[in-house]
Amino acid sequence: MRKFDVITFGSATWDIFVSAEKRRVFKSKKFLTGRGVCFGLGSKADLEDINFSTGGGATNTAATFSSQGFAVAYCGAVGDDLAGQEIVERLNKLKINTDFVKIAAKAPTNHSLVINAGSDRTILVYKGASEELGRKDIPWGKLDAKWIYIAPLSGRQAGLTENIVNFARVNGISVALNPGNFQLKLKNIKRIISKVDVLILNKEEASILTGLDYKEEKKIFRAIDKMCPGIAIMTKGALGAVISDGVYLYKAGVLKTKVVDRTGAGDSFASGFVSGLLKNGDTVSAIELAMANSSACLSQRGAKEGLLKKNDQFKKVRISKRKL
Repeated sequence: MRKFDVITFGSATWDIFVSAEKRRVFKSKKFLTGRGVCFGLGSKADLEDINFSTGGGATNTAATFSSQGFAVAYCGAVGDDLAGQEIVERLNKLKINTDFVKIAAKAPTNHSLVINAGSDRTILVYKGASEELGRKDIPWGKLDAKWIYIAPLSGRQAGLTENIVNFARVNGISVALNPGNFQLKLKNIKRIISKVDVLILNKEEASILTGLDYKEEKKIFRAIDKMCPGIAIMTKGALGAVISDGVYLYKAGVLKTKVVDRTGAGDSFASGFVSGLLKNGDTVSAIELAMANSSACLSQRGAKEGLLKKNDQFKKVRISKRKL
């Protein structure tokens, strides 16, 4: 009997949400996304609302696992500051084990400033203490779990990815990997992917990994299936997700919901999917739970709000299935 169902690895952040809904949205090619919100340099700008929450891929996914009734632990680092203390306290309230959290003395806790304006948001990110977690800080002998979930690891921490995956393989632990840009640039990323059970990418990450246009889904999944022996997922935001198990290609749209905040939508989908596998081991039911959990998260402000609980009833998304 394993002590934990899931142990998550990745960042923990203190999120500050501010509302600037009255700000005008400008269209310009000078912005990467073609749209932007401007504030006068040297001026004061009134905000309509402010909220505080915890974020970071590893703690967001841990919140879903806990809500689904699984025994979950988080392994990562926070700063020796008020934000770090608050994160640990809130994780404990969510029944997420924090015994594997490092308190970093040399760097402040990660922070994110989420500016909501118009129908979208901009996130300003400070990466601090999370990158202080080193190989020697991980209590390898205590990592007793059915699954390990690896969220995006940045900076020096990205180099831990293969160490964690190798440990899991030796000890019979299943691995879900949601790599960020730092990990996708690792020279050994294809070797790492060949050892994971579930690979979760958004369309941009899938394109970076394969060098193919994200619209060429069949080609992308053929390329990824050669790398990954397990289940590969490509999320497409408002267009849903495409999933391959190496034999079939599954497509799912999104459930209709009033979108309040997009923060954490990807994390709630990924952790919902792994939760579905833990419950039933079935790809279709895992997709259904993933989509419903993501939709529930979108309806609330904050990455850990609105998440489905263990016995919640939910609407099931329509899924198409065809051979690769």
